[in-house]
Parts: sequence; structure tokens; C-alpha cells
Amino acid sequence: MSLEALYDVPAPAKLNLFLHVVGRRADGYHLLQSVFALIDWSDTLHFELRRDGKLARHDLGTTLPADDLCLRAARLLQLHSGSALGTDISIDKRLPSGAGLGGGSSDAASTLLALNRLWRLNWPRTRLLALAAKLGADVPFFVGGDNAFVEGIGERLTPLVLGPQSYAVLKPAAGIATADIFASPRLKRDTPAVILAGFLASAGQAGRFVSGYGRNDLQPIAEAVCPEVRAVARWLEARFGNSRMSGSGSAVFARVGAEERSTWQAGEVPAGWVGRMCRSLEQHPLKGWSS
Repeated sequence: MSLEALYDVPAPAKLNLFLHVVGRRADGYHLLQSVFALIDWSDTLHFELRRDGKLARHDLGTTLPADDLCLRAARLLQLHSGSALGTDISIDKRLPSGAGLGGGSSDAASTLLALNRLWRLNWPRTRLLALAAKLGADVPFFVGGDNAFVEGIGERLTPLVLGPQSYAVLKPAAGIATADIFASPRLKRDTPAVILAGFLASAGQAGRFVSGYGRNDLQPIAEAVCPEVRAVARWLEARFGNSRMSGSGSAVFARVGAEERSTWQAGEVPAGWVGRMCRSLEQHPLKGWSS
């Protein structure tokens, strides 16, 4: 029997446990080093097969841009595979936008993985990764399926085994445009690069990453552009003793120890902020969907 639909497909968020800008290419792209860690806060997507070749998206909650990364991913896979099939994509958007959590990129990656199965293409992961790179710097990470040490412009991934961790993740009402952060003349662009072996020696043992390593070079600029980022960071610092912005913001996270309260009370978080307590994931829930 042919597959007609895939329901409840997860698209998890990521945290940048650190993010260093180590240089800039001649074409203007910034060279980065980071650790991307998957967490259990996610969007949910549903895919229904269409035999007329049409691609359509339906928003179950937050209204998304007319031509979002999901549709672009579906169109790109359809073009390169030559498939005559289409799909209806329904998105239950739970991840906040403009947060630095990779929500749009994760949706696109889950779309590639789901349609590879729904359209019975059976592409290996390497072929999907090549398409993912055309969609955005974070998309290959989500297709790859592992927590990773990330280099270059996001295309060089070294899988990492990260120890289990809980995080408090909070985003203020305001979002931040990534382009505004990277365009700032005040952005530090010369953090010394580390090699993976040296990083593991200084940051953790036996692959159990200590998430207090390093810093986020984008955070000072983000706090200047969006003072609410600083307010969230201070709020988390006061409760958990640590905080760091993810990606280009505006979400900020804190490591939460096993002995600390696992949630916050209703009304404790300032009005307009959104967040939740999250746990790390060993790997992407769809890791087994492509070989």
C-alpha cells in the first residue's frame, strides 16, 4: 500500500551553546565556530500526498510568510528529483520567530526528510544535505540529525555526543533581524579559532560537553539593538546563575541543574515573553528517516 500522509512530524529547535565569529570571507560571509544542540521544543508538521504535483501550505496557528522555507524546500526537492507528486503541508508553529532557535530551518529540514519518504524517493542523506545547503546555513545541521561542532558558514559539521542537560529558554516580545547583527561594524570578527581536539579537551571529557564554554560574539550587538535581550539574560542569571543568547537572538537560555526547580510558575515570567523548560535531545527525532 502506498503512503498517503505523514502526520505529527517534529521540527525541533537548536541552541548555540557558544558562537564565535572567527573571520570573514571575501564574499562577505562570516566564518563561525559553534556547538549546535537539539532541544525538545519543536514545531509539528503534517504532510498529505497530492497527485496533481501542487504544493500548498496551511497554517494551523501563527501565519507564516507566503513563500516560507518549507515551500522552498518542497519546491527544490521536487525540481531536483523530477517527482510529479505534490503535497499539502500543515504547520503547527510553536517555536517563536526571530529567536535564534532555527525554527524555519528546522521546518525546512523536516520537510526534506518527510517528502523524501512520502514521495518514495529514498535519497541518501548526502543528497538531501546538498539541497539543504541551498536553503540556508542552519538547514544542513537539522538534516544531519546529530548534535554537532559547526564551522565555516554552517556547512562543516562534526557530530558530537552531548551529555543530558535541561535548559530554561526565554524569548522577549521583540525579535532580531540576523542581517542587522552581522552588518554591525562593532561585531567582533577575530575570535581565535579552536581545533576540535583542543575544544573537547578544554570544554568537556568523553564527549560530555560543558555548555558554559566560550561566549556568543553576537550577544553584545544584539543587546544594543534590542535591550530586551539584556533584560531576559539578567532575569535568567538571577534565577539560574547563568545565561547566554542563542544564535543571533533574541532567545536566551540558561542551564538548569537537576536540583533546581524544573519549571516556572504561571505569572512569574514578564508579560510578552515566551519560553519553556527544555531538555536536550541525543539526536534528531527523524535521524532514521534517511540513510
